[in-house]
Amino acid sequence: MTENIKKICVFCSSSNFLNDIYYKDAAELGRLIGQNGYDIVYGGSTLGMMWACASEVRNYGGKVYGVMPKRLADMGCKTDNCDEFHLAIGMRDRKGKMDELSDAVIALAGGLGTLEELAEMIVQKQLGYNKKPIVILNTNGFYNNLLEFFDRIIEEKFANKVARDLFYVASTPNDAIEYINNYTEPEKTMSKFEIYSR
Repeated sequence: MTENIKKICVFCSSSNFLNDIYYKDAAELGRLIGQNGYDIVYGGSTLGMMWACASEVRNYGGKVYGVMPKRLADMGCKTDNCDEFHLAIGMRDRKGKMDELSDAVIALAGGLGTLEELAEMIVQKQLGYNKKPIVILNTNGFYNNLLEFFDRIIEEKFANKVARDLFYVASTPNDAIEYINNYTEPEKTMSKFEIYSR
């Protein structure tokens, strides 16, 4: 376990209508998070992959920190099974709180919300606002097309090639946790030249 990493933020789907392989990897990741002595920061519901992961963290000794926007809480999506629950004003506030609480990020398969959350964390790291490990767990090849798009962004010079170092692509939950366990913070953030030159 990396000494300065205590809480892992997990972004993923809240859908209950997915292929079982996604819930399986979410649960396996949760088990590994708990077994490796980490806590989880997540969306605060008992739905979909979110709860498949968070409930296993709890089952294996980790603490559960939920963060949910008021609109979703008012819809009845909130769970009482968190060690700490934070009610956010809206999505922007929620992302800020999740960032504040966590020391690492893992994005599992998810919808538009997950994509937004992942993209913001990558940009935050690009600009030097954090040096956290960011992992994309590519269950069932879910992110293949997105990763190809990231490559195109770089190939067509919308981003510098060093942007590839901002995140790690894991093929299994164990791969994701091993990366975080062995993570070393970059000594420096991207320079102005790297951000704006190609």
